[in-house]
Parts: sequence; C-alpha cells; structure tokens
Amino acid sequence: MHFGHAVAAALFAVAASAPAIEVDVIVRDSGGNPAGDAVISVRGTTGTGTGTPSVAQTHVIDQRNETFVPYVEVFRPGDSVVFRNSDRTRHHVYSFAPAKSFEFVIPPGNSSPPVVLDRDGEIAVGCNIHDRMITHLYVSDAPWVAKSDAQGHATFADLPAGHYQMRAWHPQLRPGKQQPDRAVDVGDGTTTVTFELPLLPDPRPDAGDREHTRY
Repeated sequence: MHFGHAVAAALFAVAASAPAIEVDVIVRDSGGNPAGDAVISVRGTTGTGTGTPSVAQTHVIDQRNETFVPYVEVFRPGDSVVFRNSDRTRHHVYSFAPAKSFEFVIPPGNSSPPVVLDRDGEIAVGCNIHDRMITHLYVSDAPWVAKSDAQGHATFADLPAGHYQMRAWHPQLRPGKQQPDRAVDVGDGTTTVTFELPLLPDPRPDAGDREHTRY
C-alpha cells in the first residue's frame, strides 16, 4: 500500500474508533430562567467530521386553539413542512421570509400541500386572519443542531473530540443582537456549555401560563 494511503487509512481508523462524547447545553434568559425553543447549531473547526447525513423529512405544524404547534421547529435543507388546521375556523398561513415565501388559506380539518425548504435561514410564519398566531421554522445545514426543551436543555450525544463553534438562536432575541456563540473544546467525558440570551417577552397570548416561557 502506498505510504500516503496507509497514513490516511490509519487516521480514518483512529477517528472512527474515537468515542462519541456527550455535550449538554444549558440555555437561560437574562434573568436566569430556562429558555426553551432555543436552537443550538454546532460546527467543527478542526478535524471533527461532518455529522451524520440527514434524510429529507416532512414536518407537520399544527394549528390548534388558534396557536401554531410547535412554536419553533428545526429543519434541514430539503425538508418539507405541512400546515394542518385542527381548528373549527379557517387559517390564512403566510411567510414573506427571504428563505421561503408562501401563502395558503386552509379550511378547518384540511392541510396545506408540502413546502420544500431548500435554503438556510429563519422563516417566521403568521396567520393573516389571527394576528397573534406565529411560528418559526429554522432551517440549518450545520452538522449538528438541536432545540432546547422546556427546561432549557439541549444534548448532543455524538460529538467526536475536537474544537467546535456553537451558536444559539431564539425567536425572542433582542433586535440588533448578534447570535451568541461559543468556542468549545470537546474532550473526554461530558462537557457542559451555558448560554445566557437577552430575550424579549413572549409575543403570544397567555405566554405567562406556559411552563417554558418565562422571559
């Protein structure tokens, strides 16, 4: 075997045998409260691989009690979204976002045709009949991406050891604020990364009654 090929094969074998490392991300608002619905994207800076290739999926955004469910959904480029109307009133779903624009009038009990999301970016979606309704579609091609739960936690269970750049996004980040990021070195054992985000109040009605929205 050619010497260069032998070295490449050896390096590949070492990388393939390296154990996956769990990284726990904790997201809070400026008051120290858990921040759910934050999207954490992770990109390697040196020798960290490209993550697991994803297969295009179709995600359903429901409309129940005049509310989009979920509030934030994460997509990969090439994924599709379908809007389902589970209410007894019609909804007029629309987006003018640069990443994808569309418009559908959806009668009760019906769904929109699938919309392919082929560009990175955040897509804010509203209802032209019920102004208080809003959802956010976050399309990312980062090798690793996750959304924080109601307790403000997101876990990456399969990061190889290496150097990474983590970035946090949230729909309620104050305008003009750059997306917070962190340089993270992942080694042996579990790593914990904390983000504190300057968030505006939740714009949805009755937000104070939701467990995951205490901004």
